[in-house]
Amino acid sequence: MTMAVNSVPPPSTGRRQVSYGTPLTYALALAIAAVSIAPVLYVVIGGFRTTPQIVADPAGLPDPIVWDNYARVLTQSNFWQQAFNSAVIALGTTLAVVVLGLAAAFVLARYSFRGREGLYTFFTLGLLFPAGAAILPLYLMLRDLNLINSYYAVILPQVAFSLPLTIVILRPFLSAIPRELEDAAAIDGASRLGFLWRVAMPLSRPALVTVGVLAFVASWNSFLLPLLVLSDVNLHTLPLGVQNFSSQYTTDTAGVLAFTSLAMLPALLFFTLAEKQIVGGLQGAVKG
Repeated sequence: MTMAVNSVPPPSTGRRQVSYGTPLTYALALAIAAVSIAPVLYVVIGGFRTTPQIVADPAGLPDPIVWDNYARVLTQSNFWQQAFNSAVIALGTTLAVVVLGLAAAFVLARYSFRGREGLYTFFTLGLLFPAGAAILPLYLMLRDLNLINSYYAVILPQVAFSLPLTIVILRPFLSAIPRELEDAAAIDGASRLGFLWRVAMPLSRPALVTVGVLAFVASWNSFLLPLLVLSDVNLHTLPLGVQNFSSQYTTDTAGVLAFTSLAMLPALLFFTLAEKQIVGGLQGAVKG
């Protein structure tokens, strides 16, 4: 004789499980993506059209595809000079931000000293200080230091304004490294700098890539600071080049769109290639 055993449902926890895979969620994500991507696509596609085509049908597609706009921009010597200036400034800013930010975050994360948390709070307050409010005194200071019309006039302020965010992102990664690893490295004869170079840096790679990409993109797209401190045309960056080109060719809308798309392409590719590392770095900073 067999007895039927009724399965007892698990007790309810009183919390309703929420599914994030609903059609509304996907629709909202697609809408946000469309709003973000549409202007970029419009600029890129507009470069393959002629100005009369854009005037006749602003939202249309190239018919036929025109390559002359991009070819004309790429054959200009000013474009490559401005691209070189942007690369030097962006790479210099990125290198300085990563090195100085890593050093400061390592001290704030792994050293114990009086006033450490106050110093960290001081850096975080830098996130609340708008860069535009410091433009005038910054220009006067750079002028007194004879740095106007030089790469340093752009690199040094950009490094200063990027350090707070860099330290906020790097410190949780460095704090999360177990003390046992540091003790083991010390037993093997590694110094504090050796531990930083051989252990801390490899483990903090997502965060380092994150702060590096953010610093590079911000420097590449910077406009107001180079506009004020770089009056020499030979030192102009690509954002200034876009302004100069649009002022010179006010009626050539297609050419301006082509110049703009080429100017933003390096930063866009750099950001896209490091997307996964950026997400991992920001997640680690939030968890920390």
